[in-house]
Amino acid sequence: MGMGFKELAARDIRGVFLNPEEFGERHTVDGRQMTVIVDGLEVVERSKKQSEKGRVDGIYEKQVIVYAARSEFGRMPLIGRNMTLDGSTYQVEDAVDEGGIYSITLGAVRS
Repeated sequence: MGMGFKELAARDIRGVFLNPEEFGERHTVDGRQMTVIVDGLEVVERSKKQSEKGRVDGIYEKQVIVYAARSEFGRMPLIGRNMTLDGSTYQVEDAVDEGGIYSITLGAVRS
């Protein structure tokens, strides 16, 4: 028998989605080199949706979403803790496990 959907999806996380020759890039996350995707554009759309609902989480100078493989990243980061990305410090605003890929929203809070 062939692989099921979950097995195919798990294989595609590394083989396609986070493949450095496709979408993934090497970044330093909390002092460790790993292959992730850094997206600063999707946050704009999410923020618009949150504002439309009357929910505003804060004012940010910079906000990014980091996509990382659960198998490489390790334990999902806790919301509210600091995390470094390529030498810059951010606060974890949201973290979701999307089928083996973490979607981690980071915000640099204005002081």
